[in-house]
Amino acid sequence: MQGDEPTSRDKQGEAVEREAAKQRLLAQAEAERVPVEDTTRAVPDRRWRRDQR
Repeated sequence: MQGDEPTSRDKQGEAVEREAAKQRLLAQAEAERVPVEDTTRAVPDRRWRRDQR
């Protein structure tokens, strides 16, 4: 029965590593997140007006 112990420990370790990686990714995504106000604000583009003069 000792053969089963490392396997369950390995699976548990992998689950812990996956959860830690998930938390790191979520923290990174939150740090890089751009607020909605910044993405939806219209920025006037006056370059085309220069060409019409």
